[in-house]
Amino acid sequence: MSTTSTIQKLATGISGFDAISNGGLPKGRTTLLAGTAGSAKTVFAVQYLACGITLRKEKCVFVTFEETPNDIRQNMASFGWQIEQWEEQGLWQFVDASPRTEDSVTISGNYDLGALLARIEFAIKKVNATRVSIDSLGAIFSKFDDRHVVRNELLRISIALKKLNVTALLTAERSEEYGDIARHGIEEFVADNVIILRNVLESESRRRTMEILKFRGTGHQKGEHPFSIIADGGIVGVPLATVRLDHRSSTIRVDSGIGVLDQMCGGGFFKDSIVLISGATGTGKTLMATSFISGAAENERSLFFAFEESRDQLFRNAEGWGFDFAKMEDQGRLKVMCVYPETTGLEEHLITIKRAIDQFKPTRIAIDSLSALERGSTTKSFREFVIGLTSYIKQVETVGVFTSVTPSLVGGASVTEAHISTVTDSIVLLRYVELFGEISRGIAVLKMRGSSHEKDIREYSIDHQGMHVGKPFRNITGILTGNPQFHHTSDSERFEELFSDV
Repeated sequence: MSTTSTIQKLATGISGFDAISNGGLPKGRTTLLAGTAGSAKTVFAVQYLACGITLRKEKCVFVTFEETPNDIRQNMASFGWQIEQWEEQGLWQFVDASPRTEDSVTISGNYDLGALLARIEFAIKKVNATRVSIDSLGAIFSKFDDRHVVRNELLRISIALKKLNVTALLTAERSEEYGDIARHGIEEFVADNVIILRNVLESESRRRTMEILKFRGTGHQKGEHPFSIIADGGIVGVPLATVRLDHRSSTIRVDSGIGVLDQMCGGGFFKDSIVLISGATGTGKTLMATSFISGAAENERSLFFAFEESRDQLFRNAEGWGFDFAKMEDQGRLKVMCVYPETTGLEEHLITIKRAIDQFKPTRIAIDSLSALERGSTTKSFREFVIGLTSYIKQVETVGVFTSVTPSLVGGASVTEAHISTVTDSIVLLRYVELFGEISRGIAVLKMRGSSHEKDIREYSIDHQGMHVGKPFRNITGILTGNPQFHHTSDSERFEELFSDV
């Protein structure tokens, strides 16, 4: 017999967290938020209260043991949280327990936190608060030299907050990312719920994650989930827990921008599909992405993310191929965003892309290139980024074209370095082909989910008018592996056949 949890959840309003927590923090209980320095504990604690005010008009109390209230006000104003204004409106109340120079002593004996608890209780009742954040336990408990006293006082705080019927968040310091939950080793056993924030160094860059270690009596998503901190939104989670395979699939086709390629794909790309263009450097991947964007109809809007070329370079190249990006932009049909991938982490790039999609509402999206975004990231984080991106594009029913560089110049054992091809719907493969001491190029549709497609490898050329796809290669094997072998007629006859005008 199945049972349903009777514990109510209080939505925090923190994007992504409410998804992995299956609704928010357990209502009326205390939650321990543990993390190392720089893991965003204070931001999380403040945002939890700020969202309560802005989204639900709930009143709150912030107890600070480390930073002064004035520091909190100033530091958090950059996120758009007007704490001073909320104080004036009676929505926010500080309890200032921040250190003074005369407080640098170790407490021993029978000292307890009775006076502090009385101040907290008074503040809660004064504004009729339902949300409380205490930042941080370590700052006050470090003054106690007895672990038993720490445990008793922590338990006392937890019980007092429960009696006041508030949903409380208590932060605590950790010394290691994957070590003890908190410094005293007992905090997690007293709190009803435990959340861990991490700020791990990966490939010379920091990657923040959140993990729910325990929620007593109620369910939650397991594992670590990435998040980022953005200027106008605070903590934004990008958990894979929100990815669902419930998107719709359209039978509508859209123009790829290259007529023969549409024929090779069985009529064009599907409206809500993800198309991967894979090839070595110089094979025309950016040209294909440019052609795809330029092939949009008059009533379509296109979004182009460039991670390797500047805006001026992209527009100049498009003009050289006969595509007028400037005109499309002036007409409101095109938005181009160019940024170096190393400027921020993958999570923030994903958030930026999602926001641009929501605001511009494009019918076509091109990303050039995934390989640039892959630099400096781990295989795991990059794959999570691609899964999050592809699922979102499918959710908004938009066709997306991604480019990716193959690891070898000619041939190759894999389509992409991180094997992301499994999450795409269609794959167009571009290859260099060496024939009779000259370099030619070949194009093939490797995969087309939901449709038949041409199996031939066709020769193509690039000039000032763009890409021209010609005849299929005949009686040659080994093109994709970079080792072509001929199987008929003389070399001179084959040469004439291959390079005759189409």
